[in-house]
Amino acid sequence: MTNPADSLVALLDLEQIEVNIFRGRSPQESLQRVFGGQVAGQAMVAAGRTTDGDRPVHSLHAYFLRPGRPGVPIVYQVERVRDGRSFTTRRVTAVQQGRTIFNLTASFHRPEPAAFEHQVPPSCELPEPESLPTLADELREHLGELPEQLERMARRQPFDIRYVDRLRWDPDEVKGAEPRSAVWMRAVGPLGDDPLVHTCALTYASDMTLLDAVRIPVEPLWGPRGFDMASLDHAMWFHRPFRADEWFLYDQESPVATGGRGLARGRIYDRAGRLLVSVVQEGLFRAL
Repeated sequence: MTNPADSLVALLDLEQIEVNIFRGRSPQESLQRVFGGQVAGQAMVAAGRTTDGDRPVHSLHAYFLRPGRPGVPIVYQVERVRDGRSFTTRRVTAVQQGRTIFNLTASFHRPEPAAFEHQVPPSCELPEPESLPTLADELREHLGELPEQLERMARRQPFDIRYVDRLRWDPDEVKGAEPRSAVWMRAVGPLGDDPLVHTCALTYASDMTLLDAVRIPVEPLWGPRGFDMASLDHAMWFHRPFRADEWFLYDQESPVATGGRGLARGRIYDRAGRLLVSVVQEGLFRAL
């Protein structure tokens, strides 16, 4: 069976069909919509392939405009907004069946010496990732044999996800919980040495668990869902180099949920406690 990490690298390997125009695969899955992290990751690949390799991305800002259809290719059109001495800016529009489903603006910065440095630490002392159960093992412990759809999803999952706090299954246990979540993550296999691949893989992963923090005070994360959820927008700031196939901590919180929308913030650290990436996302929550 193909390693899911290899499948992720292949998914991010876009076909160039014209200058500034790329086409990405969208796997046929049982999901109602294309996973947002896939679209964001592929858009970052398209943007990165039109820049010089000496300028890594330092920020992206994106909007999810329409749900993408699984199984239908997505075309990424890149606008070369600016090529300055220190910064490069790209705007990417994702089109599927003639309709814009997503847009992204990314800025790339030539590395410079730091005038000064500081950062906030993780929100609490954390266990080592190896001491925690995998998500699949935690689900099996509670559910026994996984339903076929969950088993297939677990086999195809490109990231090893380990929740720092054990999952809550009792709705009464959920009520009153703080809107916070932390997970250790890493790709399930090597991703190679291209920094752009690691950036785009982490962009993919950043959409996987961030909205958990919004839901934690309301309902168990796994089991029957009382809300339809959709990502509305997504922003990331890349502070330091990293590898997405090495363990990173995703420290997540939700400062507010109101008006059918919930805001989530995430900070991504390496094992040494260095802040690598900051993430903010707003999601739409509608009762089913």
